[in-house]
Amino acid sequence: MVIGTLADGVTRRVEAVGDGISGMFFEPVVRLGVTGLARAGKTVFITSLVANLMDRARMTQLVAQSEGRIVTAYLQPQPDDTVPRFDYETHLAALTSPEPHWPDSTRTVSELRLSMKIRPGGLLGGFSGPRTVHIDIVDYPGEWLLDLSLLDRAYAEWSVEVLEQARTRPQGAAFIAAVEEARDIRDWSEPQAKALAEAYRAYLVAARDAGHMDITPGRFLLPGEMEGSPALTFAPLPPEDAPHRKGLWREMERRFEAYKDRVVQPFFRDHFSRIDRQVVLVDALGAIHGGPQKVEELRCAMAGILGAFRPGRNAFLSRLLMGKRVEKILFAATKADHLHHTQHARLTAIMEALLRDARDRAAFAGAETAAMSIAALRATVEETVSHNGQSLDAVRGRLLSTGKQAALYPGDLPADPARLLTPARTGADSWLDADYNIMAFAPAPLRLKPGEGPPHIRLDRAAQFLIGDRL
Repeated sequence: MVIGTLADGVTRRVEAVGDGISGMFFEPVVRLGVTGLARAGKTVFITSLVANLMDRARMTQLVAQSEGRIVTAYLQPQPDDTVPRFDYETHLAALTSPEPHWPDSTRTVSELRLSMKIRPGGLLGGFSGPRTVHIDIVDYPGEWLLDLSLLDRAYAEWSVEVLEQARTRPQGAAFIAAVEEARDIRDWSEPQAKALAEAYRAYLVAARDAGHMDITPGRFLLPGEMEGSPALTFAPLPPEDAPHRKGLWREMERRFEAYKDRVVQPFFRDHFSRIDRQVVLVDALGAIHGGPQKVEELRCAMAGILGAFRPGRNAFLSRLLMGKRVEKILFAATKADHLHHTQHARLTAIMEALLRDARDRAAFAGAETAAMSIAALRATVEETVSHNGQSLDAVRGRLLSTGKQAALYPGDLPADPARLLTPARTGADSWLDADYNIMAFAPAPLRLKPGEGPPHIRLDRAAQFLIGDRL
């Protein structure tokens, strides 16, 4: 294991040197990681970003575009032959068809290469022709990123935390009952272990559907080809003072360690450690609508994610990265089109406060981080509605459930983010002074002019932060 990890580290160092030489003399490559927590709109973000980089009329805040230096952009086969291609064309067709619908979520790692011909700026522009910059977009589930926290945690520690959470949630009742039945089992059988793992997985699915974000292991939700393997057939159990060597507790511990070795480490070795820039998409409005406890879970999840990008957190990651760091990380609150533009600054301030809190909690330093509120695809229009003699700034869109048009006034977000973060930290059950509503909107039919990508909110600013300095 140690020799293999050191060999991986040497390989990463050689790759880093090669990337640097390539960037100076050949065609630079930027690997952009895209992940998101549940229902954040990751597939829509990638699809709209690529479409708007290819047809750039709406990308006025991307400096290379505003300066007229982008000659063209086009798709090429991705360099990793063993990684599935992000199905851009199918997803774009879903959003731009006469009866548009949200595309299906991706359930594994996928990749897409977008190549851009760029005219150099400044004095170099008169002496050299356009150069090619490759943007390799790597799409992966956010649940897998949260698994990094398992690498430096023992089974007993993880079990205590997970069981405490499950006992406080209605979704965990059946699983806790299964755990009580499994206590101190010595002569266990494989069907018993499988039944306990299935009960735990059912709890995780229900918790995710209820909006909870602290879901580990992430592969239990997206098992893929590993479904049914021992590395994905375990569950937390209460610590035992002297667990029997061949008892169920020891077996669950062994499988937990196998999950870290055979699932988590290969993912970070093969994909995560090669990322240059990263965007993390967050459904902050959904968390606010869910109440203080969901906002606190979001805060902790952001801290865990930032910790994942910090070399030195554990010996495995330090050896693996060998000095290579993610340069920029953007936390983007999606679905800004669910708010009137007069509230966008407040949503951004809440994200910035969550990011600052997460940065302090993770003791994070190194990469440049930013928070932003965006809508990768704008599905609503703004209007003012009258209610009880008051004029309210609202948005109108097509409801996902019925297809009918409806106006939404979600409530005023507080100007001071502490009015949300303080109740979240102190464990309040609900917001005392306000209610925050949310609706699920379907995409609106699009009528795009030549050269226009899909309508968005601040997608160009997000692109400028993530890749603007490399164009």
